[in-house]
Parts: sequence; structure tokens; C-alpha cells
Amino acid sequence: MRYSQLFPHTLRTLPREHEGTPYGLLVKGGYVRGLGQGLYSFLPLGLRVFYKLKRLIAGEMKRLGGQEVLVPLVNPMELWERSGRDLLVGGDLVKFSDRAGRQMVISPTHEEAMVELLRQSMRSYRMLPVFLYQFQTKYRDEERVRIGLLRSREFIMKDGYSFHRTYADLNNFFPKVFHAYERVFRTCNVPYIVAEAGVGYMGGERSYEFLVPSERGDNVVIRCPSCGYTANQDIAIGIKPLRTQIPLPMEEVETPGCVSMDDLVVHLSVPKSGLAKTMAYRTGKGLVLAVVRGDYEVSTEKLSQVLGTPVFGLASSSELRETGLVPGYLSPLDRRDGIVVVVDTAVADSSNLVIGAGREDHHYMNANFGRDFEGDLVADIAKVWAGHRCYYCGTPMQEERAVEIGHIFKLGDFYSQRMGLSFFDERGREIHPYMGSYGIGMGRLISMIVETNSDEHGIVWPPQVAPFMVFLMSIGNSLSMKRKLEALAEALGDRALLDDRHLSPGRKFLDADLLGIPYRILLTQELLEEGKVEVKERTTGKVWKLAYQRVEDFVHYLEEQYGPV
Repeated sequence: MRYSQLFPHTLRTLPREHEGTPYGLLVKGGYVRGLGQGLYSFLPLGLRVFYKLKRLIAGEMKRLGGQEVLVPLVNPMELWERSGRDLLVGGDLVKFSDRAGRQMVISPTHEEAMVELLRQSMRSYRMLPVFLYQFQTKYRDEERVRIGLLRSREFIMKDGYSFHRTYADLNNFFPKVFHAYERVFRTCNVPYIVAEAGVGYMGGERSYEFLVPSERGDNVVIRCPSCGYTANQDIAIGIKPLRTQIPLPMEEVETPGCVSMDDLVVHLSVPKSGLAKTMAYRTGKGLVLAVVRGDYEVSTEKLSQVLGTPVFGLASSSELRETGLVPGYLSPLDRRDGIVVVVDTAVADSSNLVIGAGREDHHYMNANFGRDFEGDLVADIAKVWAGHRCYYCGTPMQEERAVEIGHIFKLGDFYSQRMGLSFFDERGREIHPYMGSYGIGMGRLISMIVETNSDEHGIVWPPQVAPFMVFLMSIGNSLSMKRKLEALAEALGDRALLDDRHLSPGRKFLDADLLGIPYRILLTQELLEEGKVEVKERTTGKVWKLAYQRVEDFVHYLEEQYGPV
């Protein structure tokens, strides 16, 4: 490949907000370009990285017996209604009607389509297990779009789906995908961590996230430095500090205009740990009141697990008023027919809390669970913070931000039950296959490879995913030099990017470092008189001389080590 013919060339400058970011390096190097908010184009260099990453992942999936398919991006809405996820996904799900009036969705994920594919195609339990995977575009109408590939609206995922006769078979297969993902991320040289995670609108029973620690991440991971316990903050458990005092008589106080925790802290001179806040959520079981201490936040993932039903989001002020509740002054005493009250364990175990009175401008002080108020359920529904002690060993835990690059789920029979996927076994019993779902965000992974494999000069691609193995250039314009350079470029073919631009050597050196191609091979008149070339390794900066006649053998050796370009 000739650099003079490559579209486009590198950029010298970037908007200030992109400087020093993985996205900035990808744009500057000519790998990607933004098209609109949350929409990005992969350019020729970026696609070469994408296809090498795809080949790496596909190789691991094939080792597990996976077969590649491609299901449509657009799905009938009826599939999502059958699974019940049309209500769970909410505003992220883009819907439209075709010209015949049929409701369609642009799929943010493809569990429904894969289950339907099996339902139409499989006739016997003997065909199980089946493992299918694809590399397909998704679209989610994200409310919080991030600059770059970390949180975009349109993106490409590797998503895999396994189907099994028994839960034991799913349990046996699940670790194999887990370890395959570990091999992929190690090959990509990203310092990943694994965390227990919730299932969200995916449904199912259990999941694990593969994440890369980064201040740019929108996931918070709780980790124990002693025993190694690691979990997403949404489901992490820990020992929370309690507020224990001698119970005092409950009294009603006026709190004019105090509709927030901060208002109450100032007005009553009480710390947030002495407050109990009541939050109203819309759920699959109707309106639910969740009561947590003022210094904690509700985990909707934990709340959903406790209720055994999805949590759709906070109830609006109008929804509260329709049920006779007063926004800003909600109380665990607001126990009406059909409203479930869930009390966090830290509230139940703390003393003398301030709670809403259920009427405007009033609160109760010194409220104690069991004496002054109760709940339909008492459970751990609050998020854990740094400093809370580990549930398993008692060590104070730490928190860090991270970017999710992969996520694997044990879905069980969540989808097969809802969507009518079943077979009769050898005893004539109807069985619903157990399902696993396994995803890798391709754009996110590329972005995190760049973040963790770059320096002040540019990208440092791991050889296995680099767009080229060699950056080929020369200093000097003699006819013999050109012939040697062209001969070498022809011999290396698609494994090398030949910089044939009429630019200064300094500019070419800068671009070679920016692009991050693993090896730079330089020809000069002096070197050729010795019958040698100069090789520079991008990762280490190591420079050495190599016989001109050995260059092709050297690149062939690199291919044997890292795979073909």
C-alpha cells in the first residue's frame, strides 16, 4: 500500500477537547472520523484494524465450535413484545412503521432475533448445543452520548449466543467463552479486570463484565484490595457503617421548602447519614417506594432483583400526584393499596432518622424502623461506596471508573420461555433451551487498545491488530534507492505501508510514530552501501540494522509470531 494513495492522510491539529484522547489519536492518524452525534466512520486504516480484530475474535469463537451468522439490524416489533423487552429498553429503542404499517425496531441487541432463528430452524433437541455468533451493527438512541467510540449511538458488536439442553451444559460452556475473552484481551494488550455485574434489560440470572480501568469510563467498579472481590457498583455488596443511637421519641417538624437532602441538612443541622430518603419508581409491579439513607443511592439493579420485576425508572411528579403522593416529601408511611415499600437494610439498622411526613413542608425526626414505620420488604438496595468494608474479609474497599469492553450473560430460559422456543426430549418432556449471551464492543475495544497502548508520539498498536506490520520509508532520492525501495515494497506487499510522499524525513518519522505501526524500516544511501536497512520497533524504541536481503524473512517471522496481516 502506498501512503500517497491512502485516504486520508494524518492531521496536524485537532480541536482542543480531542487532544490527548484515544479518539483524538484515531482521528489524527486517519483511522476514524465523526459524522454526527454518536455516529462515526471507519476509514481504510481503521477498517484494517477492525478486520484484524474481527479475525482474532472469530478464531477464538471457532475454537469453541461457533458458527458465524448475520441477522438483520431491523427486527419486527412483535419479537420484542413477545420477550417483554419493548417495555424494558425504553427510550433507547428506536421504533418505526414500514409502509404496510407493521411496527419495526432498529435492534440495540439481537437476543430476540437469534431465538426466533432457532425456533424456525431447529426441530430436535439432538441439535443442541448450538453456538452462533455475528459481527453486526447495533443502534441505541443513547441519552448520554460520549465523544468518540466509548458511547456512540451506532456501533458494531461481536455478539454470540449459545443454546443448551440443560443448565449444567450452559454452566460448562460459559467458562470456555470467559477464557476465550481473556485470551482476546491479553492479545490486545489491554489491562482488563473482570467484575460481577447485573443483567439490566438483558434479563437472565447472572453476568460478568470485562472492563479497562479509565477515568473516561462510565462504570464504577468496587474492588477489595485484600481478597480480590470485584463487582460493578450496581450490584456490589459490602458492610455499610450504621447510625446507632438510643431511640428518641419521633416528632413532626416543619420544613418549609425543603425538598432535597441538601435543604434538610442545612435546615435541620443533620448529616445526610441521619436522613432517610424515599424514592418512587415505576416497575413491572406498579409503583414502588424505595427507602435508603440520605448518604446512599438506590441501586435499581438490586431493587429489580429484590422485586423480581424490571424497574423502568423514577416516577414523575404528575404520576405521584395522581396516586395522592406529595413530591419532595415522600415517606415510608405512604403505604397505600398497590404500593410496595422496600426498605434498605442500612435504614432498618439505623436509629433516629429524618423521614418525609407525606405532606408538604413537614418531616418527622427520630424515626425508627419497626417502631415508627415498616416496609413490605427489607433488603440491600443501596449502592456500596469506597471505604465500605468487604462483605467477605472486612477490608475497606476501593472504587475506580472503568470502560466496559465485553459482557457475558447467563440468560437461562428467560427468552426461550417467553418466545416459545422448546423441544421434546427423549422422554417426551418439553424443554426450553438454556441460553448464554456474549458480547464485545468492537469500537470500545479499539478505543481502549489505543488508550492503553500509546505514548506522547502516538499509537503503539499490538502487532496482532496493527493495520500494517511495517512502515517502509527512505531518505534520499537516488535512482538506485528508489529501485531498492520499490523492490522491497513489492516483496512485502500488503504487509507494509510504503511512505512514498514527497515530504521531509522528519514529517515521515512523526507520522510513523503517530500511526503506531509496529516496525519502521528505513533505507538510506549509507545503509544500502552496507547492504543493510534500519529497523525500529515502535513498542520499545529499539533500533538495529538488518541485512537488506533478510527483510522479507524478518517480516515472515513476524507473521509467524503474530499472525498474517
